Amino acid sequence: MNLLEVNWMAVVLGALAGFMVGGIWYGPVMGKKWMGAVGLTEEQIKQGSMGLIFGGAFAFSLLASWTMAHTFSSYAQDLSFAVKVMTSFGVALGFIVPAIGTNYLFSQKSKALFFIDAGYWLLFYIAMGAVHAWLG
Repeated sequence: MNLLEVNWMAVVLGALAGFMVGGIWYGPVMGKKWMGAVGLTEEQIKQGSMGLIFGGAFAFSLLASWTMAHTFSSYAQDLSFAVKVMTSFGVALGFIVPAIGTNYLFSQKSKALFFIDAGYWLLFYIAMGAVHAWLG
């Protein structure tokens, strides 16, 4: 299969879905707890380069979504909606969460930060997987 033969609408909308989950998760749901866990104030966050931060985060979301689209178009075309969503969840649970967990252990980050970020990635992949399942 050609690496570019994916449903590009699903790629972009899947990335947007994950990005929107992040806006909600790190905004009204866990924003204050996350700031405390990383040791940043609102003023410090506002001093960051928002274009670079949000642009880079969206680029990473596009990469993750494209990878999911490629995976589904290559290997899982006949899977049901539920199986595609559970596969996306499994990717987060089996690959993303252990990766950040390992990084947080070695960098001695708090358990609170781990659970906030791990929760986000689980929700991100569920949302992205749902979009791919719906459009795929």
